[in-house]
Amino acid sequence: MEKGNIIQENISMKENKRLKNLGINIKGERLRRNISQEKLAELTNISRNSVSLIETGKINPTILKVVDIANALGVDIKVLLREV
Repeated sequence: MEKGNIIQENISMKENKRLKNLGINIKGERLRRNISQEKLAELTNISRNSVSLIETGKINPTILKVVDIANALGVDIKVLLREV
């Protein structure tokens, strides 16, 4: 394996961990407020499937979407970005 590939693989692993942490934070705050994925999707104008993919760290939401999610949950964005 070339050195460049190793670096890219490490970046991908690090990004994956960060996206999973973001998703864990979003899901935790959503559940604390007894909000369903469907309701969060409605409040943020995204699909329920997208909420699920964000919460599982499978997609990388834009910063503006993370702001929308924070606002919908009534939390400071810093809460969602813990350990991200």
